[in-house]
Amino acid sequence: MITQKFTSLGTEMETGPKSALLRALTAASRLDRLGMGMLRLGLVIVLVWIGGLKFASYEADSIVPLVSNSPMMSFFYHHPAPEYHHYMNKEGELIPAHREWQQSNGTYSFSNALGTLIVTIGILIALYPIWPRISAIGSFLLIFMALTTLSFLVTTPEAWVPALGDSTHGFPYLSGVGRLIIKDAIMLGAAVATLADAAKTSLRTQK
Repeated sequence: MITQKFTSLGTEMETGPKSALLRALTAASRLDRLGMGMLRLGLVIVLVWIGGLKFASYEADSIVPLVSNSPMMSFFYHHPAPEYHHYMNKEGELIPAHREWQQSNGTYSFSNALGTLIVTIGILIALYPIWPRISAIGSFLLIFMALTTLSFLVTTPEAWVPALGDSTHGFPYLSGVGRLIIKDAIMLGAAVATLADAAKTSLRTQK
């Protein structure tokens, strides 16, 4: 009798935590749709916000090293890559001569066009509840944008800590610019996931 009670108590203690874990995992397994919705909403917020900031001069200035050194994008600017080093403004700083150079470089007109594109992609993705096929197009465009951004790790010297005396410089030591760029690896994965989800929804509605 006593042995049976101890055996029963041991079984409850053994299966109790496992049962709780199983319930937790079961509940977590039902969060996929919520997670996808949050992922899509996060993309829309980031794209619309960052795209909107591209119309601000300080944000336009900050992407000059990325664009100037990119073989795919440098033709958008009017001055060769090394020259921008002398005309970079810090965030919140206003030096009229630097601002004039950036204007002649085409910095602001390019940034405005880029901002329009980024905001448009965000809006396309946001249309998922109404037009999942259009949302899929937005995610598809975002994949190309994220791949382009990640290519800056290869082409932009400022993406890596410079050799100024410390032993930690160059690869794999990402600078502030590099750390911002590498985060687009998450953006790329999110774009692929939302593309697949929007495509599945679009196919289901066609049946």
